[in-house]
Amino acid sequence: MELRGSVALVTGGNGGLGQRICHALAQEGAHIAVMYAQSRDQAEEVARTLTSSYQINAAAFACDITDGAAIERLVGDVSRRLGRLDILVNDAAYNKSIPFPDLDNLTMDVWDKIMAVNLTGPMRLTKAAAPIMKAQGRGRIVNIASVAGLGPTGSSIAYAVSKAGLIHLTRCMAVALAPETLVNCVAPGLLEGTRATSNLRPEQIERSSSGSLLKKAADKDDCADMVVTMCRTETMTGQTIVIDSGRFFH
Repeated sequence: MELRGSVALVTGGNGGLGQRICHALAQEGAHIAVMYAQSRDQAEEVARTLTSSYQINAAAFACDITDGAAIERLVGDVSRRLGRLDILVNDAAYNKSIPFPDLDNLTMDVWDKIMAVNLTGPMRLTKAAAPIMKAQGRGRIVNIASVAGLGPTGSSIAYAVSKAGLIHLTRCMAVALAPETLVNCVAPGLLEGTRATSNLRPEQIERSSSGSLLKKAADKDDCADMVVTMCRTETMTGQTIVIDSGRFFH
């Protein structure tokens, strides 16, 4: 798909990885809707930087992705302000570090919040964006999962299960939305400088880095570049690509 002149909605676009994704898409000429849940000033600064750096249109949009009505308003607002909606990147996520054996602290409130943000939120957004993309005759959806969705690892059982669900949601939506809309997924390993990493215990960070073949964290720009590739593609759908410096093979 030609990216110049397209419109991309990036959830969590003011986060560590989200900002890289916004810049990578804007560099290709896409107009960017930077969605945020909090930190309005930061999101608006991201939008201003994108506009001045790449001569594209960018704007910040607030949304609670656990609120179905708010998501419907968001998709409508983006379409009206930027003229269309070609790309949805589901990057927004929530996690809380809880060791797997510590089931007492994995309360149902924690479970419900992680599922609401990491899995149900992308489902709501996909359902809201899908009719617009179908009517336009083209669309790309890229989900940002995690290697925690491929094996029993990560910050908590709830986080791992939510990301496993997102990976399978990618496959199911690829079937549901074909042929107009292609749906793919990036599964990063440890990423430094993100909110998710800041919630990890130091021993988890060290284990992830030392346990990889390349002995380092995954690169956010590599992940952002893969998002661009998945938006350009005409023949890849339902796939999950791991970027983790060589830890998981699937």
